[in-house]
Amino acid sequence: MIKRYTPPEIGAIWSEDEKFKRFLKIEALLCEALAKEGKMPKEASRAFNKVKISPDKIRKIEEKTHHDIIAFLKHVSNQLGDYAQYLHLGMTSSDLLDTTLAWQISDATKIILKELKELLNEVKKKALKYKDTLCMARTHGVHAEIYSFGLKFLYLYNDLLEEHKLLSSSLDYVACGKISGAAGTFAYFDPKIEDYICKKIGINRAAISTQVISRERIAYYICLLSLIGSTLERFATEIRHLHRSEVAEAQEPFYKGQKGSSAMPHKQNPIICERICGLSRIIRANMVAASEDINLWHERDISHSSVERIILPDSTIAVVYMLKKFKEVIKNLKVNPDSMLRNIELNRGIIYSQKILVKLMSKGLSRIEAYDIVQAISLQVINENSSFKEKALSSPKLKKYLTAKELEDIFNPYAYLANIDKIYKRFKLS
Repeated sequence: MIKRYTPPEIGAIWSEDEKFKRFLKIEALLCEALAKEGKMPKEASRAFNKVKISPDKIRKIEEKTHHDIIAFLKHVSNQLGDYAQYLHLGMTSSDLLDTTLAWQISDATKIILKELKELLNEVKKKALKYKDTLCMARTHGVHAEIYSFGLKFLYLYNDLLEEHKLLSSSLDYVACGKISGAAGTFAYFDPKIEDYICKKIGINRAAISTQVISRERIAYYICLLSLIGSTLERFATEIRHLHRSEVAEAQEPFYKGQKGSSAMPHKQNPIICERICGLSRIIRANMVAASEDINLWHERDISHSSVERIILPDSTIAVVYMLKKFKEVIKNLKVNPDSMLRNIELNRGIIYSQKILVKLMSKGLSRIEAYDIVQAISLQVINENSSFKEKALSSPKLKKYLTAKELEDIFNPYAYLANIDKIYKRFKLS
């Protein structure tokens, strides 16, 4: 991921220096585990403490070897002296690569979960603050019925909460290491060595592996990240629509000194939300690539390797960046309830059509009969640019079934929120 979208704490996990340090730790743990079984001297694992990792020197060696793991091993071996004979004993490249990858995924996910939790707190605050704020619900982009602005946030809260649970519970499946040798048969040491190393670095171990762990795990993980990205994109799109000049119900923050356009000084554009929508596309594209990586030849080829070097850092970094920026948007969102009320009035009352429809049905009319009566009045209002309430109160067909008071009661916007507290009670928001 480019530096512009890389928060330092998540970027550090995927740095070359960090990757090689984790390789070194795994190699040291292998020696430590084998030493406990009396298969090598205890001093062998301690020798790794004196090794100094230099990514530049490793890259220089790789120019000749054309193999990054051998370059790493040669760099380390040069510093181990007599203990170099125990380096990488019984291991294969993927033991280092997949176990380190699982370890990085685990640490990256902890950051994602932390950011997601903080975003949830901001969304919850807005859900509570705007619970009784009237706005216009839109379906197909067209006015539907009266809605609560707080429900928009509660809906988002529910999706993000479920995704937090899914991501958290995924780690046992996704972040799995393997120290099982060239074809996954443990030909050179007992499986308990794998258990020991994975436990020490805080990840699960795969119950079975070939030369690699199954790539279904990685595909599932990227799917979850894509799900989070798409949820953020959906609400970012909502804000972008509400931000439009002719709607003006909500606006992402615009800071002192910020500029909206190089040409038009008046512009205040929803650039953060647009950026979130764009980055979400990257993660979805990476999801396709991760699924393609599942199909490897026999016990392993490396067609997946080049892909994962890009999609895993980029996807985790993008999600952290998106969560941080979206938290900023939600926290500082500018909300205009007056515009919401003004927009409700734009439809001249036709949004109450279903209320009258249901009331007519309670009087004994069939749904089709009631629908036709109310639709005729609605279309008349639309074509004549008149008032739905006035037309309803003067309609002979409606007067036949409904009193003036019954009609007046229908035009109460807060009646739509009669059960909203029951919806909120389904969530522990206090």
